[in-house]
Amino acid sequence: METRVALIGIIVENPDAVERLNQLLHENSGYIIGRMGIPYRERQVSIISVVVDAPSDVISALSGRLGMLPGVSTKTVYSKLAQRAEEDLR
Repeated sequence: METRVALIGIIVENPDAVERLNQLLHENSGYIIGRMGIPYRERQVSIISVVVDAPSDVISALSGRLGMLPGVSTKTVYSKLAQRAEEDLR
């Protein structure tokens, strides 16, 4: 199975969605390379960047579920590189 590196950009405008957002990220923590969150208090939003290395369908599903949360917007950028998952290389 091929994996891709991708960046999921998340803007949170509804603080009530944060608990479910964190739960979804935790459920996919095995794919997450890194995460950075920036609270922008003047605008009452949070901006989160999540970098993942996962199969395309996992990335798409995660981004879609995050974007369906009320007050949450997402955009995903995929790398052009694909590689086989480690378990396939054995």
